[in-house]
Amino acid sequence: MTRATPPGGPLLLGVRHHGPGSARAVRAALDAARPRAVLIEGPPEGDALLPLAADERMRPPVALLAHAVDDPGQAAFWPLAAFSPEWVAIRWALAHDVPVRFIDLPAANSLAMTRAAEHQDGQDGNGEGDGESGTLAGGSPARAPVDPIGVLAETAGYDDPEAWWEDVVEHRTQDGEATDPRAPFAALAEAMTALREVYGDGGHPRDTVREAYMRIQLRKAAKEFGDDIAVVCGAWHVPALGTRATLAADRALLKGLPKVKTELTWVPWSHRRLARHSGYGAGIDSPGWYGHLFDAADRPIERWMTKVAGLLRDEDRFVSSAHVIEAVRLAETLAAMRGRPLAGLTETTDAIRAVMCEGSDVPLALVRDRLIVGETLGEVPDTAPAVPLQRDLTRQQRTLRLKPEALERELELDLRKDTDAARSRLLHRLRILAVGWGESATGRAGTGTFRESWRLRWEPELYVQVAEAGTWGTTVLSAATAKAEFRATAATGLAKVTALAEHCLLAELPEALPVVMKALADRAALDADVGHLADALPALARTLRYGDVRSTDTAALGRVAAGLAERICVGLPPACTGLDAEGAAELRRRVDGVHTAIGLLGGAVRTDADGDGLRERWTAVLHKLAARDTVAGVIRGRAARLLLDEGRLAEDDAARLMGLALSPGTPPADAAAWIEGFVGGAAGGGMLLVHDERLLGLVDAWLTGVPADTFADVLPLLRRTFSAYEAGVRRTLGELVRRGPAAGGPAAGADGTAAAAPGFGPGLDGARADAVVPVLRLLLGLDTDTHTHTELDPAPGGVNPGERAENVKEPLGATG
Repeated sequence: MTRATPPGGPLLLGVRHHGPGSARAVRAALDAARPRAVLIEGPPEGDALLPLAADERMRPPVALLAHAVDDPGQAAFWPLAAFSPEWVAIRWALAHDVPVRFIDLPAANSLAMTRAAEHQDGQDGNGEGDGESGTLAGGSPARAPVDPIGVLAETAGYDDPEAWWEDVVEHRTQDGEATDPRAPFAALAEAMTALREVYGDGGHPRDTVREAYMRIQLRKAAKEFGDDIAVVCGAWHVPALGTRATLAADRALLKGLPKVKTELTWVPWSHRRLARHSGYGAGIDSPGWYGHLFDAADRPIERWMTKVAGLLRDEDRFVSSAHVIEAVRLAETLAAMRGRPLAGLTETTDAIRAVMCEGSDVPLALVRDRLIVGETLGEVPDTAPAVPLQRDLTRQQRTLRLKPEALERELELDLRKDTDAARSRLLHRLRILAVGWGESATGRAGTGTFRESWRLRWEPELYVQVAEAGTWGTTVLSAATAKAEFRATAATGLAKVTALAEHCLLAELPEALPVVMKALADRAALDADVGHLADALPALARTLRYGDVRSTDTAALGRVAAGLAERICVGLPPACTGLDAEGAAELRRRVDGVHTAIGLLGGAVRTDADGDGLRERWTAVLHKLAARDTVAGVIRGRAARLLLDEGRLAEDDAARLMGLALSPGTPPADAAAWIEGFVGGAAGGGMLLVHDERLLGLVDAWLTGVPADTFADVLPLLRRTFSAYEAGVRRTLGELVRRGPAAGGPAAGADGTAAAAPGFGPGLDGARADAVVPVLRLLLGLDTDTHTHTELDPAPGGVNPGERAENVKEPLGATG
């Protein structure tokens, strides 16, 4: 038998990281050899953390996290799953009271080398290299790294390395014969030796340094325990560890290595992260499948098909036991036809698609996501080292029952409840700290102020982000406060400060708010750009509204908002002249933002001593924009539309403005821009034309009169305008145009009332509209009594239906 090591040397167990076959073989080899010590490829700073692996609360997948003390963002992970050979070796050593150590290059050196390589790449300006394949001091130029498994698979005639590994290692059977459990390691070591003779370091120059350090650690362990030791490492390193190199030569390779102070801890990992990690221990696309192979005591295919059937049944798909039996038969048949010893993932997936998914990839995608990759998230005991900020975050997560989960989930919060309000504060504070656990989402909350929607997903990288944020403070509150104050003083733009003020109110950072407000007042006083002011006002309006919900004093913020609104009203009309198409479109967006902001502010903010409300002042500005010929067409059209929607512009006046804008003397491009501003976008522009035949007739008459030589120039603008409408709206407009709407509006009926457009009623049915009002008021909580009016009830106080509908408009708008 060929030994994996020189006679009398340590037992070298070369493995594939995260390989369940390697893990089973390691366990069998350790049981047979009973070594006095176990050495494992990994950072030696983690030796003090190894006893935690015996804790029952430690549930893989987990990872060793190492980060530089002076730069927590400079970090590295060493992930371990339940089916990782290294994890199996650690657990075996702890269970048998055998010393276990890590022997790879220290994280202090590897992190420093990565930093130096990144710095060198930055100086070279090529942006390439990750510290693994770059040029080390005294090394050779980088070359394409070699995939040893891929080379062996290709040599054996396989085009898929995973299929070769499954056939040779994962599906290896004993056929009832007694075999040496160390034999597969000897065979793999022989293959790797042949590869190293051809490819050298395989394009990984850092491996030479790592292997020199590991040989030194092997010598130290041999002096302490003799040769009765086992080494679990990547199979690629086995030939180098068995090489007879002198101690002086190995020390020479390690001389002058950079070093940085580091801290290590255990952190939870996830199967999803194992499947897409691009660094250490990567390369498995199916951690859930590998975990199943490792855990299944027998009949792995039958058990796997049963899991798949259970998942599909939970999703209300009809899958019977007959489906399971047939899927197993098909997978085994496919394996036999393809010359494989057992059905692998490819065969089982093909069988599942054909039998259980009826040939569809849609349910198969669910199987791949939930089972083949998996949603498992590991756990780490509280006794593991952690930065103070991480401990405070963990405490709050438990108090608020916000368990970190690998699967993305929706979270709806009602801010009137204490627990939900506290959850909202935590998530907003983490956003300030750039810890991306939660992302604000549009859900049932809509635009209301009492509800929030979040999408939550916990990724292992967030532990690095928490460590980075730990430089700002030891608790989430203190760290968020300190970072908000720093951002306020460092911000150069007004919009950034207003956004920060909004975030501070949402996160309830009372100590940071005065600093932010002072910075906001200073920036607002110095910034004379109307565009910057217009960008800042919407955030201030939202902030004032949130302040009402969260019982925050926003008087100072209101004064700043009033000053901004006053300056916008004065400076906006001159800023809307002399613009090109791109500048006009940008300013139109800002006009929409200011209009929405002023609607949120309402009449709570006064802008002058005469008592004219903010809305009235803004309405006057919109009238100026709509009437000035020097203003860009898209802005004039938008101003007219906003006034019409608010009831501040009569329909006759709107038709008059459209007629002027679409008159023959107006250049076609300007007229098309006006139309885009007036009816562009998906916010009801199409329905306005559907219900007002007079406006539709004006647009139709102008469009048919555009000269042929200029029609091609305005066509892209018109197409962009009308393509935003829903398909039903476009279809209705087409039908109305085909029927020929009259530019002067619909003709009068016999009774003197306006005739309706085809398919619509003759006008507003006041009684039917009035019946909806009590239900709306009840839903919005506007009624103080419990009596609900129906369509049979008389109008309260003798108010007619039209007045009741008008009276409810203001409270409806005020609720947001």
